[in-house]
Amino acid sequence: MTLIRIKRFHPESDDKPAWQEFDVETRHNTTVLQALELIRERQDATLSWRSSCRMGVCGSCAMLINGQPALACNTRVHNVDEVRITLAPLANFSVIKDLVTDLGPAFEHHRRLKPYMIRDDREKIGKERRELAQTPAELLEFLQFSYCMKCCACISACPTVALSANFPGPMPLAQAQRYNADSRDDGFDERADAIEERTDLAHCHYAGECSRVCPNGVDPARAIQLMKREMVMDLLGSRRTSPATLVDVISADTPAEVGESLKPPPRTVVPDR
Repeated sequence: MTLIRIKRFHPESDDKPAWQEFDVETRHNTTVLQALELIRERQDATLSWRSSCRMGVCGSCAMLINGQPALACNTRVHNVDEVRITLAPLANFSVIKDLVTDLGPAFEHHRRLKPYMIRDDREKIGKERRELAQTPAELLEFLQFSYCMKCCACISACPTVALSANFPGPMPLAQAQRYNADSRDDGFDERADAIEERTDLAHCHYAGECSRVCPNGVDPARAIQLMKREMVMDLLGSRRTSPATLVDVISADTPAEVGESLKPPPRTVVPDR
């Protein structure tokens, strides 16, 4: 039996948050999300939270579990505390009801920083049936940052967001850097203007909490530091760019020798000794 304390609050009817306790029969593999479902099915049908995929992909069930941002669907109760755990909504967000928070401000920052491919010649490339090729090394420049599931756990853990509403937070900045680091993208100047317009990137003092709590190992703190470096290099006129190479689109009609020439070099496998 596990005692689960949940921070309850409904702005439309409550003056302030209050804690409510539930005794839940849990097993060694019971997740926090499953425990919440048991509470709603058997004890209190008014309990609210957000969830969708139940397998650590969508990120919608992020909440504070014993004070730390985490996903309820892939956090086992007994791995936290077999006897007692505490659940609360993500910090740095307003509460809609109980464990459901309003993530709207985070996604407004996200949209403002233009997290998508920007090129002036997109229509031209499409009409010519050509595509932008990347080397495996160029892919690795941004691949880690593309794993972000937008759960906003990093924003909840960020001390700078707690102090400044204008600071976009780790998730939007990391996703802006994901495209800045993409050799196929030409939108660095537009994103730099968006950052300088309403916030100061230097406000991030590299606490590193965002990277520590990320369930997918995205390391947004690293992304922000890389963005700082690129913006300084841009001001100095020494920012390096590596535009992707235009090649013919590979299709069923593409000659075999062309397709072979665009493949990455084979990996060298060192046998075990």
